[in-house]
Amino acid sequence: MTVHTEAPTRRIAFASFAGTAIEFYDFFVYGTAAALVFPTLFFPALGATAGTVAAFASFAVAFIARPLGAALFGHLGDRLGRKRTLTYTLLLMGVSTMGVGLLPGAESIGIAAPVILVVLRFLQGIAVGGEWGGAALLAVEYSTASSRGRSGMYPQLGPGTAFALTSVTFLVTGATMSHEAFMSWGWRIPFLLSVLLVAVGLYVRLRIEETPVFRAASKTHLRSPLREAFSRHSKQILLAGGALSAAFGLNYIGTVYLTSYGTAVLHLPQPTMLLLGVIGGVVLVAATAAGALYSDRVGRRRVILSGNVAAVACGIVVFPIIDTGNVVLVGVGLCLLLVIGGAILGPAAAYMAELFETEHRYTAVGLSYNLATVLGGAVPPLVATALQATYGSIAVGVLMSMYGVLALVCVLALPETRERSLVG
Repeated sequence: MTVHTEAPTRRIAFASFAGTAIEFYDFFVYGTAAALVFPTLFFPALGATAGTVAAFASFAVAFIARPLGAALFGHLGDRLGRKRTLTYTLLLMGVSTMGVGLLPGAESIGIAAPVILVVLRFLQGIAVGGEWGGAALLAVEYSTASSRGRSGMYPQLGPGTAFALTSVTFLVTGATMSHEAFMSWGWRIPFLLSVLLVAVGLYVRLRIEETPVFRAASKTHLRSPLREAFSRHSKQILLAGGALSAAFGLNYIGTVYLTSYGTAVLHLPQPTMLLLGVIGGVVLVAATAAGALYSDRVGRRRVILSGNVAAVACGIVVFPIIDTGNVVLVGVGLCLLLVIGGAILGPAAAYMAELFETEHRYTAVGLSYNLATVLGGAVPPLVATALQATYGSIAVGVLMSMYGVLALVCVLALPETRERSLVG
């Protein structure tokens, strides 16, 4: 069945890209602040190392929430539609991010500060957990069969763009004020800017129509998409999550952990690490686009499989490169992590959509993707600091290689999906 749509392709592409860019900007802003500010501001009694671990633990809380967000908003998205649900996720992310920007530190309100911080971070996780699946389907369900990789590329460009934008924002903020002013109130500016970005995102999303694939599906939608997805596709959900876990491990080690590692361990200036973050974000965008476009030619599975093979090797070589402390080589190591991670995630939107049926696609796609973020995004930044302190940075690299092996085994158990129909 061929689905026709009058919706402008560019508008759909921009809507799927803008939403994920805004949501992941909010998400990465927290990660950057967790590396640079939160140990001192919210966990001052724990000391430097323990405070950093606690800050990254609060960062990891969102990953626990992401599968819950995928289940909640997946249910709404499969019953009410993709467009309406994506409006809810964007609003929730905006409110919770603004709350972090307005939150007093531990010196002002004591233990309440880190507690409220964790709650707000949990709400961020709920929001972003529901966002990606809907944004991916918004793009892919409007596309033709021969261009799903290209169409699914747009929401995948959001994280790289967000990482670069986050680094630019902190770089400019830190460069235009003293360290004391930045630590006191300047760090709040990137969080409060989220309000403007959310307003733009809502304007764009309210001007699009529901996806034609969802409209073409049965009008009697499933009462429990979550139960249906698990009863029919639990194995695929687990395998798909595992297949993308290494990509998230590489990306979050590059985007979150290295910001802290470069300043605290390698003693590179904070502006230098933020500037490398801008470059890394651009590289991540380019690699994501290349992986997505190439998947339309050779298939999603082949691109993801090749990327995971590269991830195994990357884990072994990347930290010896970074540990030279040479700024250029640190940048090379960062870009290596993000090139491989981005190439794997480029085809992910199309691949996830093609694995599942329309009636529970939002739920199943969201659960798979967010399972991968829990495995690869929450654990590595959380344990990397302790691993490095105990065994050295090579232990972090070995962890990345182990993720590559896990992902490789999972993707080998999954089929190619490029020729599948999204309807029926």
